Amino acid sequence: MPATIRLKHAKEAPAKADGKRILVDRLWPRGKSKEFLQLDAWLRDIAPSTQLRQWFSHDPAKWAEFRKRYFAELKTNPVLVTLRELTAKGTVTFVYAAADTEHCNATALREYLQR
Repeated sequence: MPATIRLKHAKEAPAKADGKRILVDRLWPRGKSKEFLQLDAWLRDIAPSTQLRQWFSHDPAKWAEFRKRYFAELKTNPVLVTLRELTAKGTVTFVYAAADTEHCNATALREYLQR
């Protein structure tokens, strides 16, 4: 059974329904403790490269091109194997810190995995 992949901002409190909680950002969420986040894994290397993240700068006008470039990075990312194992069964929640919940790497990553 494929996993249900949920998205949750780092400022939102963990819940039992989250299942496995995976931080998918390269940078640790500012002001959040390990205790608060209650993560099962931090896969910083599944996040977009620093160059891509800085180019994108959360500009919605660049969203389509960002996704294209990020998906190309994911195709050759060895951490994808680990992520697929973690998301093989049950519910998984991708934790992220971006202010724009619609145009963030967690949203793009979920889309990539659900294809």
